[in-house]
Amino acid sequence: MEETIGVGAPHIPQQRVEQPLDAAVRYAEDRHWDVFPGTWLVADGGREVCSCGEPACPAPGAHPARPDWAHQATGSAVAARRLWGKQPWASVLLPTGRTFDALDVPELAGCLALARMERMNIQLGPITCTPYGRMLFFVLPGGALKVGEAARKLGWHPSSLDLVPRGEGDYVVAPPTRMGSRGSVQWARHPTAANRWLPDAEELVSALAYACGREAAVVRRR
Repeated sequence: MEETIGVGAPHIPQQRVEQPLDAAVRYAEDRHWDVFPGTWLVADGGREVCSCGEPACPAPGAHPARPDWAHQATGSAVAARRLWGKQPWASVLLPTGRTFDALDVPELAGCLALARMERMNIQLGPITCTPYGRMLFFVLPGGALKVGEAARKLGWHPSSLDLVPRGEGDYVVAPPTRMGSRGSVQWARHPTAANRWLPDAEELVSALAYACGREAAVVRRR
């Protein structure tokens, strides 16, 4: 069965329940992605708070737990089992700039762009949706550096678009990580054998920039 996330939006498959450790191991084994454990949610007086201890944490249970996270990230399934064995509920984080980059846009713009790219038969990689209303498109590593120039060539000023390239030195939050009380990160497009070969960022910028620009115009009119 499938569920939708809006009128005219692409279909997003229902998510199967999976433990963070199992997901981390699968990403390392099947996709050869580096993974590293982040913070997690802990019970505190009937509510859940971030393990970092910051009351106003902006990403509860879903950010790096230590400053050297880039060196902690591993592509070894054995090492992943060891890391999550210490804290089974730790978030699953994936460093960008290694085996993939990501283009981060508002979910409404992402759905609009996704529908357009599907009509154009553009080959897409995995895509995630966060409970904070963001959609992330996985692209070839190095793609984050191309976004600004590609947008300018299309007549868009990068600073006017809510299109955030995530490359070297950054990370994305992977399913099934829970982000506070808002819910879990989900796959809009699961990693499969069919999308193992990622698109170049330049192939997606036109649709994403147009969708982000359209959403920005709607917001301004409001």
